[in-house]
Amino acid sequence: MFSLIERDENREGEILGDLNPAMCVSPPGPESAAQSARLRRVESRNVTFVSEDLPVFWSEARGANVRDVDGNIYVDLTGAFGVSVAGHAHPTITAAIRGQAGTLVHGMGDVHPPKIKGQLLERLCDLSPWADARGILASAGSEAVEIALKTALLSTGRSGVVAFEGGYHGLTLGALAVTARDYFREPFRERLGESVSFVPFPDPHGGPEAEKARCLTALDHVLEASALAGHPPGAVIIEPIQGRAGVRIPPPGFLAEVAERARGAGALVIFDEIFTGLGRTGSLFAFEGEAVTPDILCLGKALGGGLPLSCCLASAEVMDAWPRSRGEALHTSTFLGHPLACAASLALLRVLEEEELVKRSRIEGSRLIRLLSDALPADSGARVRGRGMFIGVELGPGLGGAAAVSLLQDGVLVLTAGEAGEVIEITPPFTISRPQIDWCVEAIAGRLGDSKI
Repeated sequence: MFSLIERDENREGEILGDLNPAMCVSPPGPESAAQSARLRRVESRNVTFVSEDLPVFWSEARGANVRDVDGNIYVDLTGAFGVSVAGHAHPTITAAIRGQAGTLVHGMGDVHPPKIKGQLLERLCDLSPWADARGILASAGSEAVEIALKTALLSTGRSGVVAFEGGYHGLTLGALAVTARDYFREPFRERLGESVSFVPFPDPHGGPEAEKARCLTALDHVLEASALAGHPPGAVIIEPIQGRAGVRIPPPGFLAEVAERARGAGALVIFDEIFTGLGRTGSLFAFEGEAVTPDILCLGKALGGGLPLSCCLASAEVMDAWPRSRGEALHTSTFLGHPLACAASLALLRVLEEEELVKRSRIEGSRLIRLLSDALPADSGARVRGRGMFIGVELGPGLGGAAAVSLLQDGVLVLTAGEAGEVIEITPPFTISRPQIDWCVEAIAGRLGDSKI
């Protein structure tokens, strides 16, 4: 698909951001290998996976391009875990960070707050589905989930939670308790308690109506059994589209039915939109168009414009279950409402609106799904599913990881998803150009068609 290049003088005038891949050395190159060796001497061996094929170390990123330390240029179909919805180093966001850094880098979020914290919360509450909303800012998606679970407990007085098989909500202990994958849970099972029940999430391979009925029946059973046992749940938490499980999209009407049953049992509905929120699925929030509104909403990833930031939002009625502060907050952190992250977030929200990036996600995402579906060989067994710029290509057990390694050689960055590593997950910046999309589709189809994975 590609040929290693020296330095193409005809490309010297091009700007990183809209380029197709340009590979100087086969990745990971010698400098990435050297950086891996250095990192392994100082980082826990559990964190960064190092092999002959991975990783490459990034040195620069703009738009939909990443340059590694060996000079290779990639097209980023990961959006850096879905964070860079406006593209890497968007000039408006970068300028906002620089401007804020020149005035106030750090404040005292719950004691002497920076002004910009309130400005961001005002904007997020305006965007929320409630006329009278309140929010709590945090730094990571898992913390937003922790806040949501605490909010539900305070509001309902019930500690039980219902979550869904395949769900991923983070790895801190509270979020881990509602994350379904045994690989993450097993080493810490004794710390997780027994207050969470799991029910099936619709299988994308089954008939939509049959799957919806199967999963709702299981939910009914858990809600009824919990009530009969004297500990009815106070929360049902769900991803509107499961991300790490392999971009699994529930049938139409499923989310609304889940919410109806949960509320009928006296539980609050938490939508984890850390991945799906802020335009990823072609609408500002994934629940839009589903005839349902959550009771609590978790946001993260894209929210910080590239800086660590998350938020838990709810109606004032629900959020006011938290007591008024008397000088000590029940949930807070040192970097609550960090000025740089708030400035980046406000700029990101402005860019989303001014550049109509949510609309672009919807239109270009639909085109990308169509191109992939048409280009993949019929005998490859690949299945494409997605909404907006949230796309999964299902291959087979373990083949997602093999495809990701192969595509890295072509200068295309993708992530692996699914419990069996069977899916390549495609979540590019919404600003990715059509020539870049077309190039990547050809690369993916070529790898699958030639059985090079």
